[in-house]
Amino acid sequence: MDQNKKELAVAALENGTVIDHIPSSSLFKVVKLLGIENINTSITIGNNLGSKKLGTKGILKLADVYFPEATLNRVALIAPNVKVNIIKDYKVDKKFQVTLPDEIHGLVKCNNPKCITNNEPMQTHFHVEDKENVLLRCHYCERTVSKDEIELI
Repeated sequence: MDQNKKELAVAALENGTVIDHIPSSSLFKVVKLLGIENINTSITIGNNLGSKKLGTKGILKLADVYFPEATLNRVALIAPNVKVNIIKDYKVDKKFQVTLPDEIHGLVKCNNPKCITNNEPMQTHFHVEDKENVLLRCHYCERTVSKDEIELI
């Protein structure tokens, strides 16, 4: 084996979605959030890969899978600096960074045990107070939830 080769060889994607710059600690939360475990096409998952910006990172390559941009933007809840590449015919067709919407419905559990959403059959609703640091405020009880406290439903 050539000691000068330090690159990880992963097959190029003809068509699909690449989700890159995922913090290693958040990779499997992203998998769960997007429901990737239920996809039946070729999926490449890389974790704890070297990254100049993050130290280590995760990456997901999904063959022939495209998500609505609004779905991908939900990833910003747990990984705010993720980059998405849409691949068509082995070329990057579109590239963007995920961004949080102004409101989040039915994705995050309120951490207030007395909140109506934890005691009645109703969907959670949060207002995004700080998109950069990920701070959410419950629409019903006004409790704030920080990025580190987010529990996905």
